[in-house]
Amino acid sequence: MKKDDSPNQGLLAAQDDKILACVHCGLCLEACPTYLATGDENDSPRGRVYLMRAVDEGRLDLLSPTFENHLNRCLGCRACEQVCPSGVEYGHLLEAGRAELWTKKERRGPVGFLLKTVLRRIWIFPGRLRFLFALGRVFRDSKLPALILKTGLLQRLSPRLGFGLALLECSGPRRPKTAPAAKAQTSPEPVEENPKQPALIFRGCVMEGLFGRINDATARVLAVNGFAAEIPADQVCCGALHAHSGDLESARNLARRNIEAFGDGAAPIVTNAGGCGAMLCEYGHLLADDAEFAARAKAFSARVRDVGQALAQTGRPKKGAPSETRVTCDVSCHLQNGQHAGEDSLAMLRAAGVDFVPLNGADVCCGGAGIYNLLEPELSAQILGEKLENIKKTGVGVLATGNPGCHLQIAAGMKQLEKTDLEVCHPVELLDESYRRAGYYSENE
Repeated sequence: MKKDDSPNQGLLAAQDDKILACVHCGLCLEACPTYLATGDENDSPRGRVYLMRAVDEGRLDLLSPTFENHLNRCLGCRACEQVCPSGVEYGHLLEAGRAELWTKKERRGPVGFLLKTVLRRIWIFPGRLRFLFALGRVFRDSKLPALILKTGLLQRLSPRLGFGLALLECSGPRRPKTAPAAKAQTSPEPVEENPKQPALIFRGCVMEGLFGRINDATARVLAVNGFAAEIPADQVCCGALHAHSGDLESARNLARRNIEAFGDGAAPIVTNAGGCGAMLCEYGHLLADDAEFAARAKAFSARVRDVGQALAQTGRPKKGAPSETRVTCDVSCHLQNGQHAGEDSLAMLRAAGVDFVPLNGADVCCGGAGIYNLLEPELSAQILGEKLENIKKTGVGVLATGNPGCHLQIAAGMKQLEKTDLEVCHPVELLDESYRRAGYYSENE
């Protein structure tokens, strides 16, 4: 069939140049977690681009199970982009392919129905979303999830639901395993009494709903390093879950609302979630065809900084009181491949004075990928398994990571699959604790 006669003209058809940029060299294969797990060419970036080209040219039906299954099995980690010599913008191609499926094929089954309902009926309404998270916190803090999981019954009835409940339980308050401060103490570095550098904090849905303590730590750490941070009141979800699911219409609407909420100033927009940060950096691309918002979106994205990046721009984070705590770090894919800020997370750990232990495969996806662990539980668990083995080999009791999805995936995995408690936290939390030990602020702050 000639391309002009193809019934599949749409978002993919507009990606011709990006599709044809792939020369099928195969250098992406060894960087792709799903290909390494399955050995299936169609589960590789090269294979998926080939499927997209086949749909674009009318040789494969857009609604075929082959196209849908292999596209949905992609983590979206974008590790392939880092090794591609042709510069294929795979993330944008994946987004376009999933958007075609979203608009032309209804998600079937209870999982599909639930996903669409949550994204369209709850996640875009801040009041409803806060209420949902409030219910989740009450349930989590009631200790019922821990009791249910302890019986093992739910895991046997539905491994997907069992792991989902474990994710919620692992979002609870921290029980730090932080060791006492080392004997060699240094005096706190001077802090500006009147910080001059403004910053706007993007609080994030999951961060605000389940990890409010990380937002608090972010604000304190920024203040110590000379930032006058504010949190815009009218901000909404970043739109990452919508974009990754193919619902670009909702993602664009959320982007417009955030651009309005943060205004057109020059203050950096500081994030502490790799997934949110990477999505905010994509607003320029997402709204490139919007005459009213294109220029504003591009300028907005240019202001986005992970908290580690923001601190690095001051020269370096101020040092806190050291600790003998042994810590390893897993840098989230979106932080590393989307924001290119992985090294800045390590800089925060150095400033915190912990005993850092490198993690083999720290640059490989953990299999969380937003809600991938609930949509593709078997493949997610397979990919997670190698990560957990590498973590165990470090012998540490604390792992730092800069994304809530990775945090929950690794913590729940260690608890449910390895029957081992691992303290998982954000690098900025460890820096915050080192500042408290150093006397920058009191226990009550």
